[in-house]
Amino acid sequence: MSLKPAVSNTDHAQGNLNADLVIVEYGDYQCPYCGAAYPVLKELMNQFGSQIKFVFRNFPLSEMHQYARAAALAAEAAALQHKFWEMHDAIYENQRSLNEHLLLELAKELKLDIPQFKSDLEGSELKAKIDEDFESGVVSGVNGTPSFYVNGKKFEGGAEDLFHLVGADIK
Repeated sequence: MSLKPAVSNTDHAQGNLNADLVIVEYGDYQCPYCGAAYPVLKELMNQFGSQIKFVFRNFPLSEMHQYARAAALAAEAAALQHKFWEMHDAIYENQRSLNEHLLLELAKELKLDIPQFKSDLEGSELKAKIDEDFESGVVSGVNGTPSFYVNGKKFEGGAEDLFHLVGADIK
């Protein structure tokens, strides 16, 4: 399966934004497998971020994970204040205590404008962005989280296997 739509400026990306190697993760902030992949991906980007454009798309499995959608909304609301990756990391680093109260605490720790953050959480714009990410995952063949795409093609390995793409073995 291939990635639809292709990566664009509406995606959250980090690393080398002009890299030839583009990795897209469809993730759920409450998924334990995504939580386990997070430190591996962090290490991958620490070592090889200059060679990789890493993109995160929301794929909250709301029926299984009570707070997945709320967490995705919180990350998107943080993005409006230019703190997407900071919130993304904070959610995964506190995944075991995830609830709506924690999301507000993280927003305060990141020094977000809280009234603006709360207002953005209620708006339809962020809900639409998450729904668009989710729909793109469905048409791209995502059947669980995390799901990875490398240069537009579905990657059948786990986070650890991504190290082989840059010619490195995980330590």
